[in-house]
Amino acid sequence: MGLRRILHVDMDAFYASVEQRDDPTLKGRPVVVGGRPESRGVVAAASYEARTFGVRSAIPMARAVRLCPELVILPPDFRKYAAVSAQVLALFRDVTPLVEPLSLDEAYLDVTENAWGEPLGVHVARRLKERIREETGLTASAGVAPNKFLAKIASGWRKPDGLTVIAPERIEHFLQQLPVDALWGVGPVTARKLREAGIARLIDVRDAPDEVLRRAVGSWADSLRQLSFGVDERAVNPNQERKSIGCEETYAQDLAELDPICAEVDRMARRTAAILERKDLLARTVVLKLRYANFRTITRSQTREPPTRSADEIAGRAVELLGKTEAGRVPVRLLGVSVHGLEKPSGETPPTATDQLGFSAE
Repeated sequence: MGLRRILHVDMDAFYASVEQRDDPTLKGRPVVVGGRPESRGVVAAASYEARTFGVRSAIPMARAVRLCPELVILPPDFRKYAAVSAQVLALFRDVTPLVEPLSLDEAYLDVTENAWGEPLGVHVARRLKERIREETGLTASAGVAPNKFLAKIASGWRKPDGLTVIAPERIEHFLQQLPVDALWGVGPVTARKLREAGIARLIDVRDAPDEVLRRAVGSWADSLRQLSFGVDERAVNPNQERKSIGCEETYAQDLAELDPICAEVDRMARRTAAILERKDLLARTVVLKLRYANFRTITRSQTREPPTRSADEIAGRAVELLGKTEAGRVPVRLLGVSVHGLEKPSGETPPTATDQLGFSAE
């Protein structure tokens, strides 16, 4: 089998960009989507104008307002974002059936074979970016590479509205440039541990002793070593079926304080309940997923009868599960809330659900 042509397409500041598109008075202004500062809300998305002030997703909204007093704060409208996301995914699937959504705003595509008969991934990416702009009024950044790992990094290389290609002959040159914290999932705490161990660049991982790597990144050590050589054999999988509904987010900066962690869990739980409502489903089990800064991952769950889709109940149960973790005492890098034991109000078991949304801070 020859080299694959993989795209990673990532919508630019998606939630904020949708809001700016729909309200022309917001164009050029610092806009964030998220909770209110007085209710300990957290930034879910920030426009590029807001980012120039240091405002980023996952920081407390109160801090965002201190950084940028003229900030425009809007509540999230996930129904609207999901509708735009569906438009974009339809464009992707017109080109190839091998589309793997990661969240509402990003996806992998395998365009080795494609409906346009384009031999080069860069031409597919360019045409897709143009179609997204024409049909949604939004911009996307794309990375083109022989595997998912490299395509993901490439898409973030020249945001917004970027297009970066990593040809096979350029892989080693590209890897030589990468600091270790360029990797998706390596936050400030882990990057500091790696640098203290003498691992400042991704290629430094190649010669690092196993025990040093495991001390810094735990069970991720073997995968990290493979990535340091640019090796990633994962296929684009369009059929990732899960009998659950939920969302999770990896944060650019670890969350250390309990209040913003609670706010994030509440937000995710309510987003999950909204999906249940839209799908006309009920759920018995709430699951909280949490990954600490040392990469240790835990889950906590609670099952109750009767099944529910009440946002207040699901959020309350998810926050309650936080009390069974070390959140607030140990920094957290990933949070997730999902619901299981799905059924229709009639008591029927629904078809397999696939709504598992993943988010990473841009």
